[in-house]
Amino acid sequence: MRTALILAPLLALSLEGCLARAAVDVVTAPVRIASRAVDLATVSQSEADEQRGREIRRREQRLAELENDYAELQDDCLDGSDRACREAVTLRAEIEALLPTIPVEPEDD
Repeated sequence: MRTALILAPLLALSLEGCLARAAVDVVTAPVRIASRAVDLATVSQSEADEQRGREIRRREQRLAELENDYAELQDDCLDGSDRACREAVTLRAEIEALLPTIPVEPEDD
């Protein structure tokens, strides 16, 4: 009986802490949810830079592939293949369209 009298106030105090914590959680939940939604909806500058870098590398890779194919077609065209000449013209147009989308790297002196 004596321990029940000692434990009762401690239990009441700890229960108050649980209730207070639950009240704080309920009050702050909308703010936490809203801030999480904003984080998911926005792209940080570093993420945007990474995405831009990946896109530029993809274009550079495509340009390299086109230039290799163009060189092969040019050789075939010089050997007399009309089909290769027509395809080379088409590839050259695609290369010309892609070039302005790739940033120019500064030359080292």
